[in-house]
Amino acid sequence: MVTKFHFFILFFLFLFSSGCVVASGGFYSFRNMNSSVSGIVLPEHPSFNGVSSSANSDCNYGVSEKSTTRSIAQELDGSEDVSNQQKEESVKFHLRHRSEKIEAKDSVFRDLSRIQTLHSRIVEKKNQNTNSRLAKRSEQHEESLSYELSGKLMATLESGVSLGSGEYFMDVFVGTPPKHFSLILDTGSDLNWLQCVPCYDCFEQNGPHYDPKDSSSFRNISCHDPRCQFVTSPDPPQPCKSENQTCPYYYWYGDSSNTTGDFALETFTVNLTTPSGSEFRKVEDVMFGCGHWNRGLFHGAAGLLGLGRGPLSFASQLQSLYGHSFSYCLVDRNSNSSVSSKLIFGEDKDLLKHPQLNFTSLVGGKDNPAETFYYVQIKSVIVGGEVLNIPKETWNLSPEGVGGTIIDSGTTLSYFAEPAYEIIKEAFVKKVKSYSIVHDFPILNPCYNVSGVKNVEFPSFGIVFGDGAVWNFPEENYFIKLEADIVCLAILGTPRSALSIIGNYQQQNFHILYDTKRSRLGYAPTRCADA
Repeated sequence: MVTKFHFFILFFLFLFSSGCVVASGGFYSFRNMNSSVSGIVLPEHPSFNGVSSSANSDCNYGVSEKSTTRSIAQELDGSEDVSNQQKEESVKFHLRHRSEKIEAKDSVFRDLSRIQTLHSRIVEKKNQNTNSRLAKRSEQHEESLSYELSGKLMATLESGVSLGSGEYFMDVFVGTPPKHFSLILDTGSDLNWLQCVPCYDCFEQNGPHYDPKDSSSFRNISCHDPRCQFVTSPDPPQPCKSENQTCPYYYWYGDSSNTTGDFALETFTVNLTTPSGSEFRKVEDVMFGCGHWNRGLFHGAAGLLGLGRGPLSFASQLQSLYGHSFSYCLVDRNSNSSVSSKLIFGEDKDLLKHPQLNFTSLVGGKDNPAETFYYVQIKSVIVGGEVLNIPKETWNLSPEGVGGTIIDSGTTLSYFAEPAYEIIKEAFVKKVKSYSIVHDFPILNPCYNVSGVKNVEFPSFGIVFGDGAVWNFPEENYFIKLEADIVCLAILGTPRSALSIIGNYQQQNFHILYDTKRSRLGYAPTRCADA
């Protein structure tokens, strides 16, 4: 049965292949996410097998009695002076990768949906006054973090490539006792949320839903609490009367995908990486959404972990513990499935010592209606040593948040606004003469037959930023192999006024650093499988 949703997806594909994408509305697509994940790697110790995790996870978990850490939610509440808090170590997570063939059509479908989502949310934010209140609260948060921090938090992420999805998944342990959940990682949104019992209208999920009654550390946020201002309430807004009345939230992703429920606090347990090894540490009072009505194509995941620039994101809430930076290193998609990608919260001294680490400025931010996103300013593009003649205004981010370029973990391929894409595409067509063009792939263009060629070579590709920084990419980051002998340019176009996006395919085998304190983006070529 062809649903209305399927019709619109096909319609978007038609528009896209014609060089057009609808500039508003759209879909936020998380496709085929029935992922089995093995969770954060636990040290070999008898104390780590005492508590069973959720079903289908193969995770056994226990927590040694370590000192707990404070969250940004406590600081915002002003409950205690944090200036005397001891410095915390960094934490590192791993992103698990599956070596499977990428279905370009599925990735493009998902990317188109996401682009429409991001654009729609920017347009929506221009008509809301929530930005000013978030900025005000964020300023208060900045003032409370005047002390220096060190250390890092590292975790494992799992790629959704084998499922036709470009997202990455992170395993988290939530509640007391901690239970395992797999969440979609997203630098393009802020709210962290889980599907919660009672789940009145929920999508399919691997394992049971989070049940607040099973956790002794769960606490609802009252509608009188100042932190309730962080979220948008459902329509129509309900009057806040009693002291015990919960704070309802509604978070919209630009299409039928959305989550509605109660804004709450909970303990998240993380794997702390220290010079002497690793230990598990509790992060108390993490703000999150307990979703009772959740719709969209998030199949297989338990919810979403936001890494955007806004104060609600997991990255922002960890700033009080691990500083104002996080980074990740995505292994290439041909790597063995046992190889992990890394997500690190806090300062990574090895990365900062990297001889090829470059920085470019993040633009926009607090004064921009689209403060969730990580914007960079492109000046020009270089193909085969030639600086392409792309109009300067193509890359500009307007004061209203229209246009501009973001770096995004949730978009697979890279997308450049017109006329940049056409100019880039034509530059490759002009310079590549050694291989015959293949016209059997209507989505990606150009495509080449490289049958019998031992060492395939293409013109170089690089981005020059407004501050003079240059990001040069290896061929495997901008050409994608669709079949044994067919490779295609892994770049597509968006309308003139739409976002340009540097997707995660172009980021593979680079260690990417988001430094919000210095408002800069770092990138260093790295064999992520060996990191």
